[in-house]
Amino acid sequence: MGFKCTQYFLSVRERPDRASIKVEWIAEAIANPLASEVQSDGRVRHWLWVEEQHKYLRIVLLADRLTVHNAFFDRGFREE
Repeated sequence: MGFKCTQYFLSVRERPDRASIKVEWIAEAIANPLASEVQSDGRVRHWLWVEEQHKYLRIVLLADRLTVHNAFFDRGFREE
């Protein structure tokens, strides 16, 4: 992986619904997010449209904006 991540991320990534998320998509979401939002706890959400899946990917970074804490396909995200 070309990015830092939490132990939580590594354990959740083993779930069948998360295993298909490519490292390249996560890296792209970090570098070039479609949208971003800071949560009340300081963590940062980034979204990326993944054409291959026809879905939006949401990643959650820790407040350092470098460490990936979570990544999943977000069915509720809508582009403005």
